[in-house]
Amino acid sequence: MIRTGFPTAGPTLGEVGEEQVIRAIVGAAPSTINGDDAAVLAPAAPNSRVVATTDMLVEGRHFLPAYTTPYQLGRKAVVQNFADIEAMGARPIAALLAISAPDTLPLAVVEQLAEGIHAKVEEYSTELVGGDVTGGDSLVVSLSAIGSLGGNLEPLKLNRARPGQRVVAHGRIGYSAAGLDLLRSGARVPTVLEPLIDAHQAPELTPGRGVIARAAGATSMTDNSDGLVRDIGLIAARSRLSVDLEPAAIAPDALLTAAGELLGVDPWRWVLAGGEDHTLLGTIDGEAPAGFRTIGTVRKGDGVTVGGEPPAYTTGWESFR
Repeated sequence: MIRTGFPTAGPTLGEVGEEQVIRAIVGAAPSTINGDDAAVLAPAAPNSRVVATTDMLVEGRHFLPAYTTPYQLGRKAVVQNFADIEAMGARPIAALLAISAPDTLPLAVVEQLAEGIHAKVEEYSTELVGGDVTGGDSLVVSLSAIGSLGGNLEPLKLNRARPGQRVVAHGRIGYSAAGLDLLRSGARVPTVLEPLIDAHQAPELTPGRGVIARAAGATSMTDNSDGLVRDIGLIAARSRLSVDLEPAAIAPDALLTAAGELLGVDPWRWVLAGGEDHTLLGTIDGEAPAGFRTIGTVRKGDGVTVGGEPPAYTTGWESFR
């Protein structure tokens, strides 16, 4: 069943005040090390490095309350940040949350947001360890993630692809964009297509796949946040090489095809330019690591092709458009 909408009743942030808002967050996402001016993390394992990233979700820009719930938004905030940690071949170890919101926002929105964050970080055996709250004109959710890169293997950087390597992927491609278009259309969505909406509201990522890929010999990686052609194209550009994607390996599946027929949309647009799936995309010599599949090849040259031809869609997410 599709669930959307934010709570509209109950006490507001302005009515309860900052202290109660913080108590609500800590109550919904408890941590043994949250509550002081800063969180003190356990010492990193020997021969390891710290990895850090941050990302924002801005109301009206990255999400609309009519298309999601606070709980789903919290899960999504974790995935989009933890995917960046995984894409370096690292393991997430902590998250921090900063919220800006109008004083008229119901406290229940923040509580449910924190519950979603807590549920997702628990899947990674980690915690929400701190953050900040402040007033603002609209809801802005900023989550920061801390990770640990163990061992002396290189991190999975964008510029380390090599000619002849496989391009591999872990996760779905095109589902989130299709789900968003289904929500925007206002059409009655058949139950069979609801997984597409789920993938947009709260994308999934299997914990530990980035670590597995690095251990298996992957050299470069990113996540599909801005669109497949754009994101894999970034690896190609930074590595000064080209990537040829295999059409059969990335072709729209039955769900994407059915959604395309319902909306009158070419599902290849979702696959090539959709983004927000947070699928891990990497390059490796030899076989695809466990949980990954081969979707293309790294070659000499520049740019991205699909079956040797220019891709039909090359656009993607643009922050200032």
